[in-house]
Amino acid sequence: MKRWWLTILMVITLGLGPASDAVARQDRNDNAVESKAQAAEKARKQVNGRVLRVDQTRTAYRVKVLKKSGRVVSVDVDKRSGQVKSSDQRNSDR
Repeated sequence: MKRWWLTILMVITLGLGPASDAVARQDRNDNAVESKAQAAEKARKQVNGRVLRVDQTRTAYRVKVLKKSGRVVSVDVDKRSGQVKSSDQRNSDR
């Protein structure tokens, strides 16, 4: 009888592992940017141009984009919020 309960307890414990991972993932921000590719796509859509380069800092991705006008702009994509800020917005925040 004890062995039966122990087996059930182990099955339940092992079964909850992936479920708890899913709950932890839901707590994360859905807008979070997890890769350079995601940052590049967000910046490309925001600026409407071609991505030239993506660099990573501790809190953001810096993306250089070539606009159709020929001008190169640099934007930051926040890793946590996914917010895209142009260089003009970055400078006015300081």
